[in-house]
Amino acid sequence: MRVAWVLLWLVYPVMAAAAWQTVAPRSVSAAAAQPAAAAPHRLRIGLVLSGGGARGIAHVGVLKVLEKLRVPIDAIAGTSMGAVIGGLYASGLTPDQIERMLRSMNWQGAFSDRPPREDLTLRRKQEDENFLVKFPIGIKDGRPVLPKGLIQGQSLTEMLRRLTLPVARITNFDDLPTPFRAVATDLETGQEVVMGSGDLTSAMRASLSAPGVFAPVERGGRLLVDGGVSDNVPVDVARAMGVDVLIVVDVGFPLLPRSKLTSVTAISNQMLAILIHRKSAKELAQLGPHDILIRPDLGDTSSFDFGNVNRLLGAGEAAAWQMRSRLAALSVSPAQYAAYQARREALRRPPPRIDFVKVQTGPSVYSQPIEKLFKDMVGKRLNPDAIGRRITTLYGEGGLDTLDYRVVRQHHRYGLLVDARGESIGPNYMRFGLSLRDDFAGDSTYDAAARYVMSEITRSGGEWVTDGEIGQTSLLSTEVFLPLSQFSGWFVMPHTAVAARNLPFFIGQSERAQYRVHTFDYGLDAGKQFGNWGEIRVGVYREEGHSRLSIGDPSDPKLPFPPFQNFGSRTYFVRFSYDTLDDINFPHSGERAMLQWSAARNVVGGEPSYNQVTFDFLAAHTWRERDTLALSLSGGSTLNRATDLRMEFPLGGFLDLSGLKQYSLYGPHFGIGRLIFYRKVGRGGPGYFDVPIYLGMSLEAGNVWQNMSDAKLSRLHKDASVFLGLDTFLGPIYLGSGFDDRGDQAFYLFLGRTF
Repeated sequence: MRVAWVLLWLVYPVMAAAAWQTVAPRSVSAAAAQPAAAAPHRLRIGLVLSGGGARGIAHVGVLKVLEKLRVPIDAIAGTSMGAVIGGLYASGLTPDQIERMLRSMNWQGAFSDRPPREDLTLRRKQEDENFLVKFPIGIKDGRPVLPKGLIQGQSLTEMLRRLTLPVARITNFDDLPTPFRAVATDLETGQEVVMGSGDLTSAMRASLSAPGVFAPVERGGRLLVDGGVSDNVPVDVARAMGVDVLIVVDVGFPLLPRSKLTSVTAISNQMLAILIHRKSAKELAQLGPHDILIRPDLGDTSSFDFGNVNRLLGAGEAAAWQMRSRLAALSVSPAQYAAYQARREALRRPPPRIDFVKVQTGPSVYSQPIEKLFKDMVGKRLNPDAIGRRITTLYGEGGLDTLDYRVVRQHHRYGLLVDARGESIGPNYMRFGLSLRDDFAGDSTYDAAARYVMSEITRSGGEWVTDGEIGQTSLLSTEVFLPLSQFSGWFVMPHTAVAARNLPFFIGQSERAQYRVHTFDYGLDAGKQFGNWGEIRVGVYREEGHSRLSIGDPSDPKLPFPPFQNFGSRTYFVRFSYDTLDDINFPHSGERAMLQWSAARNVVGGEPSYNQVTFDFLAAHTWRERDTLALSLSGGSTLNRATDLRMEFPLGGFLDLSGLKQYSLYGPHFGIGRLIFYRKVGRGGPGYFDVPIYLGMSLEAGNVWQNMSDAKLSRLHKDASVFLGLDTFLGPIYLGSGFDDRGDQAFYLFLGRTF
């Protein structure tokens, strides 16, 4: 029997080569049939990488073992995450390079529609401060429109584009360092789509587009989604590439036992898994005695568990080493493998010189700005960092689902083809905000807000924004943001608002009274934005209103002003804003600062004209990727004293002297410093499913003063807090307790912005 096996292994390569020359399919090019990497008289080896989301990271562990055993790969077919890992390897990246990419990647950022916050325009940053829900709803023909997927995949596409630039010239996947096929599914017909030519990045991205999570990819006139729906283990695709033996890595989900089928989600996932398993079983049944099946032990690891790179890589390596004896039979000599690696590397070239820029599809309003933005790149070698920054700058302005580019060749000239696709839910959309607070002492408040944005009302990117809010604060406001020209930074903004809010009056930590303050204002702002980091703004607005005592004794002599009072003023201001924070909820790096001077004139209500100066500063630094220290300073001063409570500065509440009740201190002058530490102790999945969990504490010192001469260190409140924080897509959630050095204590359950 052993003699027969030896004869078979000696004779099989010759027979297979002869048979391949006779029956090679016409659909496979000559480059695939006779790849440069294939040495004479050896078996041609195909690699099949299945889908499985984050479980597909195990594929890299298998590739590392194949490299250590000197097993050359002549063709790759992949689905979903298998298409991404396979495509990167086919582009010439080594397993170690792919591993470093996986370890260094910000998965939360990669599976997010938006650029990093520090790259957004200042206007989008300001919008995030009040409107927490990052899942907008579009409005078309008066009806709400939901996105085609929770994640558009802009960041992921840009990352794949950058990694594959060295082979951007290659449009036939048989000419890649390793011939490659990616499998997707036609969303319209349900048919399997095998991609072997065109743009490599869009092929990988289409194969990964899990329905409902990622938006579909339009490619070649088809709307494509995850290939796992139609062929999760593409054995037949790899076999058609003319290989003699297959190495199949299956990281698909095992079917759940009955004991775990206890919820609607579990049952729905099981139904999908059954459909995928049925097709996969047929594919795996085609494997012959010489093919090798590797199934890493991944248990019930989630498809979103991208943070567990070490365990997933280890599982892939362990499963491959278990097949070491069979894999070693396919190895080549060190000299042959070195030649194989050199041939792969030789096909990777520096990016070409760009001779032209063209804009494809998308709203015509973006064509001219895009051509202008990339015009100075013509005649120069493509710089991935520079083009990445410019893509991020334009995409950060909003209004686009995707903004992508690829290198194209026309008559021996290379150029950039920029694909700008307008928002499928836009150009008009809605965002929502929510704030809830409970101090566990009977004081609970809520605010719910909505914003309706009509974008692209001018060619320079104008917006008409209308806000509404109900709860402790009632608000209806509208503003028209009008850039004077595209990318100039100059703007004007008329605005008007009607609002009502509660104004508590405390004596000590006891609420003595509460006023309801109604205001109506209108004005005009003008200014200049500096890139995406700063803004100088001047403005004037007229405010009129009245206050009415809603809780308290009208005859109380300690009330700050009468039970009913009219007021009004005209206010001028100058404000400078600076913002490079990477996150508004739990910042890890960057700074934010604001300095404002304002002057109220023609004051009605018995108060004199006054001037105020206010400032805010916040800086954050993270080390070891989990521990963050934030420093915050705030202060303000009324230069010529006004005695009206409405014009004074409040303190008290979570991270504003945490041991005191919210807004229990008021004064014409204030100052506070905060030192906040938080450590990331857990997280969820990518994109909207990502819920980082933090444990934190703060040290705070501050007070309000009636006179600046009272501002002394000995008169500061010294407070501290401990908290548990969750950074959800609805906004940050805090559960905490605060302590004041004068014996007061407060507890908090808080949803909304804090610092």
